[in-house]
Amino acid sequence: MQNLVYIYDGSFEGLLTIVFDVYIENVFPQVIVSEEKYIPNILDTTKIIETNFEKSKRIFNGIVKNISYDALYHSYYAFLSNDENKEINIVQYLVYGFHAGPKINTMLSVNFVANVHYMRKKMLHEAHRLKGLLRFQEVNKNLFYASIHPDNNVIETVGHHFIRRLPTQNFIIHDKNRNILFLYNTKDYCIVPAENFNIPQITDEEKKYQKLWKSFFETIAIKERKNSKLQMQFMPKKYWQDLVEKNV
Repeated sequence: MQNLVYIYDGSFEGLLTIVFDVYIENVFPQVIVSEEKYIPNILDTTKIIETNFEKSKRIFNGIVKNISYDALYHSYYAFLSNDENKEINIVQYLVYGFHAGPKINTMLSVNFVANVHYMRKKMLHEAHRLKGLLRFQEVNKNLFYASIHPDNNVIETVGHHFIRRLPTQNFIIHDKNRNILFLYNTKDYCIVPAENFNIPQITDEEKKYQKLWKSFFETIAIKERKNSKLQMQFMPKKYWQDLVEKNV
């Protein structure tokens, strides 16, 4: 038996283009995968889906008009998750949503609806956690840099949070797992590949503050009440490589 596999460019617009084609043609693929992740298989029947911005725009507006804004919200943040089956679940969710309308989000007994909600929650949970764990370091006058290693693609969500918190600061957030940068210059922001990006050295002033912060972190700890298990619930070990206080 052969699998029908749709291959796309990995963008949200590309995924919405697939939603359009599936809805019109009423043909569901077994697998949807981005070009960079597809591994050729002799059992696959592949179809390359070129991103069509007119189609994606129609689906984008159609979701808001015919399903709900919440459906668009759930779909987009589920798309930013690292779940390997996210595309097929989102397409099923949206195509079915055009028939079911707003009530789609109450149908949590349906697997693909529950999966979309779960992926969205997982992505936003990690983003929320990193808003508290991200550590900026001064690398130039009025320029700050922070690195993160998230499981999900949280850089845009985290970046917007810090634009609101630090509107007058120039900063760079570096997602090292995806090798992308969130750049903000107090007016505009962009997300770009980190190709040929050299991580800047921290300033002497920053070194002083890091030393003080590490000293503070060690001083406030009560050794008799140390609870490593509880600490790792709030500060999972996978994030420690980006935490100043844990790089003692």
